[in-house]
Amino acid sequence: MANSMGSLFIGVSGLKTSQNALNTTANNLANVDTKGYVRQRVLQEDRHYMNLDPTTAVGPQQSGLGVGIGDVIHAREIFLDKVYRTHAGRYGFYSSTYETISEVETFFGELEGTAFQDVLTGNDGLWVAFQEFAKDPSDRLNQNLVIEKANLFISRSQEVYKGLQKYQHNLNEQISDAIDDINELGATIKQLNIDIMKVEAGGVETAMNLRDARDLAIDRLAEYGAVTYKELPNGVVKVNFEHVSFVDEHHVYEIAKQVDKVTGFVTPYWNHLSNTSKGQYYKVYDQGESISTAKKNDIGQLKALYLARGDKYTNYLDVEGISMKDYDDTLGNSVMMNIEAEFDLLVHAVVTRVNDLFAPNISSKTAISGIDENGNTVNYPAGTKILDVENCCVGADEALPPQELFVRTGCSRYTTVTGNDGKTYYVFNEEDPSDTALQYTSKGVQINPKLLESESLLPAFKQNGKPGELPVAYEMAEAIRDLWENEDLYLSPHDTTPCTFGEYYAKMTSELALLGDVFQSTADGLQGTKLETDNGRQQVIGVSADEELTNMVKFQSAYNASSRFMNVVSEMIETIINQMG
Repeated sequence: MANSMGSLFIGVSGLKTSQNALNTTANNLANVDTKGYVRQRVLQEDRHYMNLDPTTAVGPQQSGLGVGIGDVIHAREIFLDKVYRTHAGRYGFYSSTYETISEVETFFGELEGTAFQDVLTGNDGLWVAFQEFAKDPSDRLNQNLVIEKANLFISRSQEVYKGLQKYQHNLNEQISDAIDDINELGATIKQLNIDIMKVEAGGVETAMNLRDARDLAIDRLAEYGAVTYKELPNGVVKVNFEHVSFVDEHHVYEIAKQVDKVTGFVTPYWNHLSNTSKGQYYKVYDQGESISTAKKNDIGQLKALYLARGDKYTNYLDVEGISMKDYDDTLGNSVMMNIEAEFDLLVHAVVTRVNDLFAPNISSKTAISGIDENGNTVNYPAGTKILDVENCCVGADEALPPQELFVRTGCSRYTTVTGNDGKTYYVFNEEDPSDTALQYTSKGVQINPKLLESESLLPAFKQNGKPGELPVAYEMAEAIRDLWENEDLYLSPHDTTPCTFGEYYAKMTSELALLGDVFQSTADGLQGTKLETDNGRQQVIGVSADEELTNMVKFQSAYNASSRFMNVVSEMIETIINQMG
């Protein structure tokens, strides 16, 4: 009788175990499309056995106590998680950089129906205008054509340059949003750490859904940068972001934003490692850091955005005449800063070389002292640039100084000085590195307004002829035409091959396209590797509807078998009781 009642308890254990297994399987099926969900597997085990008679010749007699849940496995593959997160970070770096390059390439494509290359060297561009001008500089139609094409060249240059700066601000917004998202993920991980500790503190239950959510947050965090993590015995995961503690048992060390007052650019820095009151900022990234796969620092979307945007606006001064080391430390890693500086160098070269032929300069042999046009006493040392009065050409008005084609917004080309020796000097106003308004840059240059009013003021004549019979300056016009054939431009300090205006532009865009191809192919390869790794993870953690349905049939059958077993035992007990009655 006792054994019969014990058999009922064995049947009950089968019912309970099968029911729990069915619940787990149903939970898996309900979350088959839930992102980040890790399937749960039930392991059944025998309950303890009772030894009845160990002295028998056959062997010890045992009586089992039924079946139970040995464990519910929360299946993850730590190695695949680590590999996936590394590939996700690298893919984020290369795909974001390629997207930036691809966007930049559009600025040099069709702009209101005209590609920038066309306005520089095309059949209807500035080069053709000076070809015609060289045939007859005195022709008003040729003069007007030069002014018209020069105006188009400047307007297109400014459109490109402004577009590049606008996209820098677009990248800046993406950086700011990424920082916010990273900090939010950190706060999420910290809260999940607390919730997991509460659930698992009794040592009975495993907070599986909470762990899934935490792992998903770490997956997302890994897309933004280099992530390492370690789980403590109490279930808390400590996370490092870019090799700095980000989440621990008690804190989230958020990334703060340093905002540049001039550009509005956001620079991420670690607030807990900085002393902002003294102006000391521990930046998350180093703009001059050498990036390579070997150094394992080509990881993260945030780094890619930060490096691509750069930390300032650039112009020709940032690439002209600097050393390779300075170039690598400042512009080398930044797509936007590099292309802005290279493009502006091209515009600066065209503008200044054309101007220097229309209004040529020489160095003064002696010091110049006198009164300037504003009545101020001035003194200039020997070697100061002044107008070459003897060899310069003039416009139809024969006035000195001659009109330059391109003017700066902040100053005129010359300051007129009446020297103490009675001579008139036209002192060239040098470009000021600290003030873009005093530089011949894409942003700060325009067509001379006086020439827009009257094209006849364009220097086209020699000044040593008879009144009304000024000789035409063919030599000067031909020299301007030949500027497009001069090979004296270098793309960067690393460039060793001089090139013409057209070759410079082709080299600049070709290198940009080549860099884009490299980043695109790398991103495509990493995307495939990332997907392959994730597929491997899904084989471990993913839910298969077919497999779960098979398990459901198996556990349902086990439940039914336990039920029938209990019915049989119940009938046996009832028969015994009736016979004893």
